[in-house]
Amino acid sequence: MSATSAPLTDPFQIGGIEIANRVLLAPLAGIGNWFVRLQAKRHGAGLAVSEMVSSFALHYRNERTLRDLMRIHPDEHPVSVQLFGHDAEVMRSGAEIAAAAGADLIDINMGCPVPKVRRTGAGAQLLRDPELALALARGAAEGSGLPVTVKLRSGIEAGDRSGFELAVRLVEEAGVAAIGFHPRAATKGHKGSPDYALTRELVERVEVPVIVSGGLSSAAAARSAYEESGADAVMIARGSLGNPWVFEELTGRRTEPPSRQEIVAELLWVVDRAEEHLGSERAERYLRKFYPWYSERLGAPPALIDELHRSADLDRARDLIGSLSDPGELLRTA
Repeated sequence: MSATSAPLTDPFQIGGIEIANRVLLAPLAGIGNWFVRLQAKRHGAGLAVSEMVSSFALHYRNERTLRDLMRIHPDEHPVSVQLFGHDAEVMRSGAEIAAAAGADLIDINMGCPVPKVRRTGAGAQLLRDPELALALARGAAEGSGLPVTVKLRSGIEAGDRSGFELAVRLVEEAGVAAIGFHPRAATKGHKGSPDYALTRELVERVEVPVIVSGGLSSAAAARSAYEESGADAVMIARGSLGNPWVFEELTGRRTEPPSRQEIVAELLWVVDRAEEHLGSERAERYLRKFYPWYSERLGAPPALIDELHRSADLDRARDLIGSLSDPGELLRTA
């Protein structure tokens, strides 16, 4: 598509699915369940993508995968479910199950740099096997009947353009509806500067939306990448952790940072949703990854943060979180 730099607030389409704006939540491994996606939508994201889900787990109807990862809230539509795998028939089956669960779009992960994923032939390793990658995209489309998108890296090693070349083939030969492009080599992880000029080259090469990701740690960084890349949308990942307000910033709903009370209220909302999703015992453990993202924004003293992490009781955790809204209380417990 042409690099027009439309306002981030403008709607656009992916395979005929209307997306309300050009600010998306990226798939977040181990994090992006229904309430994290719903949180992003509440704060203004036009589309949220699920954490990556094993196509094999769906195909074999793994109970926990179906229960925990295929749960879709009615208020989060449109929603994209990201699948990963290395077998086209299994991908077809997994995509069919995801569609039946309520997905509006299917995304395929061809960018995960984690060695244990790559060793199976999935994630970024698919850049080494473009024919399999094309078969996976076709299988997902046939199985789901939905628009299929692909998220990938620019290559595996620095200077490698295999991801760029595969993206073009996925559009031209497999009919994918959009490309999520992270213009850094898989071996670089999250280090180094993304090559947004390469993203612009891809935008000029394909006739579907290109969604830029990587290095979007703040609203300012996302705006800069959007302009530099000429992409059709931005996809926020780690920049949204503990900061759902970034979606409000990028869509013009907010110009000031959230207040202490807003941050505390948001974390309490997360605690409530985690308990609803996982039950108290599992939520207590799961939430330990969320607490630092919010408590550090509030300047919580180490002793309070430590107690929050060690708390095995959600009501006690709620009390500790509530105390963070009072700066005087922080001084007394520091």
